Amino acid sequence: MRIGYFLSSEEYAPAELLAQARAAERAGFAALWISDHYHPWVDAQGQSSFVWSTIGALSQVCSLPVTTAVTCPTVRLHPAVIAQAAATSAVLHSGRFVLGVGSGEALNEHILGGPWPQTDVRLRMLEEAVEVIRQLWRGRFVNHYGEHYTVQHARVYTLPDAPPPIYVSGFGPKSIDLAARIGDGYISVKPDPEMVRRFRDNGGGDKPCQAAFKAAYADSEAEGVRLAYEKWPNEGLPGELSRVLASPRHFEQAAQLVRPEMMKEFFVCGKNPDAHLEMIDKYAQAGFDEVYVTNTGPNWQGLIDLYQREVLPRLR
Repeated sequence: MRIGYFLSSEEYAPAELLAQARAAERAGFAALWISDHYHPWVDAQGQSSFVWSTIGALSQVCSLPVTTAVTCPTVRLHPAVIAQAAATSAVLHSGRFVLGVGSGEALNEHILGGPWPQTDVRLRMLEEAVEVIRQLWRGRFVNHYGEHYTVQHARVYTLPDAPPPIYVSGFGPKSIDLAARIGDGYISVKPDPEMVRRFRDNGGGDKPCQAAFKAAYADSEAEGVRLAYEKWPNEGLPGELSRVLASPRHFEQAAQLVRPEMMKEFFVCGKNPDAHLEMIDKYAQAGFDEVYVTNTGPNWQGLIDLYQREVLPRLR
């Protein structure tokens, strides 16, 4: 299993993300994830920079492969623009770039004032968006008049030697089946073997499966729980709320139903390396090929040092 580091654009400013990437490479992490948001989930997270600027900067400070986890190429940004951005990113990273895509959340995609479509519509939009992106990566002029997107006489000139892989996220049966059908890989955040099995059995085969989990490095588990609850109470929200709530304020209101002790279910809190190894093993047993860890709170260097000293060597 490949172990990577997840750069949280919602919680850290761009310069700090670059510092984390440099430290992660020195520590022996194999790859990077980076989130793509317009808003943080809650105001306490405090950041949300434009991911494509950060991805370009990453190419100048480290050589680790980068995956967007995940970009929504359907509403806030037209897929023709994403095609150009991802192609340039792949050039800058010498081909070590994966475009991770998903159907998005209202939190980020409502900002231009359009409607937030139902799930089935969003999935059709995502499928068409991926088709548009791949057409543009062929290096020819494209005219596309589809159900959701129009592209007129457009060509992406700056292209990598080979098109970037497109990994598709999925959490429900319909989105997992779409990922299996159109994706070059699968993205999730849950150590659920049924999700991986569905992806593989419905067309995914042996394509790569990526996932991630969150940590809150601290001197004690209790302090880690406090940090996790302060920054990410939204992790405890059930069902489809994360897809339909429209602002950090709404997430903060809903998160009043979440209790601090619930953070232990979603975060590895504290600094016990065995707890991290146990969490990684859950993803390995579920069938994932790659797992990425992110830190919350100010102690990200402590987490990276812990992995360098006590987690990554034991995995090898």
